[in-house]
Amino acid sequence: MEKELFTYTGNPLFSHKYTCDPTVITYAGRLFLYTGHDEAGAGVNAYVMNNWLCFSTQDLVEWEEYPMPLKAKDFSWASGDAYASCMVHHNDKFYWFVAVSHASIKGKAIGVAVSGRPEGPFKDALGAALVSHDMLPADAGEKANLDPSVLIDHDGQAYLYWGNQQCYCARLKPDLAGIDGPISIIPLPGFMEGAHIHERNGWYYLSYGYGYPEKVAYAMSRHPEGPWEFVGILNEIPGNCATNRPAIIRFNGQDYFIYHNGALKNGGSHRRSVCIDRLEYNQDGTMKRVIMTSEGILPAGSSMRQL
Repeated sequence: MEKELFTYTGNPLFSHKYTCDPTVITYAGRLFLYTGHDEAGAGVNAYVMNNWLCFSTQDLVEWEEYPMPLKAKDFSWASGDAYASCMVHHNDKFYWFVAVSHASIKGKAIGVAVSGRPEGPFKDALGAALVSHDMLPADAGEKANLDPSVLIDHDGQAYLYWGNQQCYCARLKPDLAGIDGPISIIPLPGFMEGAHIHERNGWYYLSYGYGYPEKVAYAMSRHPEGPWEFVGILNEIPGNCATNRPAIIRFNGQDYFIYHNGALKNGGSHRRSVCIDRLEYNQDGTMKRVIMTSEGILPAGSSMRQL
């Protein structure tokens, strides 16, 4: 598959495929967006997700799609299911933390793949799960290991956040190849899933799917391990889609909120589409509520809105 080119004309971001569960990084002047891939046919009310996708842009208008960089079954210990993921750039390598179904241990598991290039290809970094269900408390649900998000703090310490119905946190080893210490539980009101961590000006923001159908709410802390103070709702239920998984990034001097909805033809909770809107902060560091739009964002460096 050759690289394919797309021009952004509003939300959803892409119309040729159903995309979901965004994660995003910046590298070498480009924004790299990684998404899940909903493949359920029209009328199928179940998740069908086998692989993840990779796109990039230097201006948020012209986008490239790369050949498929990673599949759930690229992890030999996984039975499938390409759930939400998180990409980080660390020590000149690109680490892709993903949630899949484990083939031999009940429940979901978190794996990590690695590549020397942001577009891949990626390969299993460990040959085993980073987090499996047997590492969690006995009362953890079978979907507990969903939606990883990773923060590498200013001192180099890495932290992993994830969960379903309960939010978990653990330190990672310096090579990101293992859990370094105990797994703790972060008490967050209304937590469902879809954790996303980011830092700005000494504040740590933990955003997540809140309630069901899911809005996005968030908490703030001065330390990546808390204590966390619940702030409130960041954005509303995304139309006809019951889930809501955010990604937040600063690129070319602007802040963006990336999410999914069910706005494409025949779309919905199992045929989702990634969108992008502006994110703004208040003077006290809290985030302003995100207004979801069909027009989308102002192109970076331009005063003209794409309609």
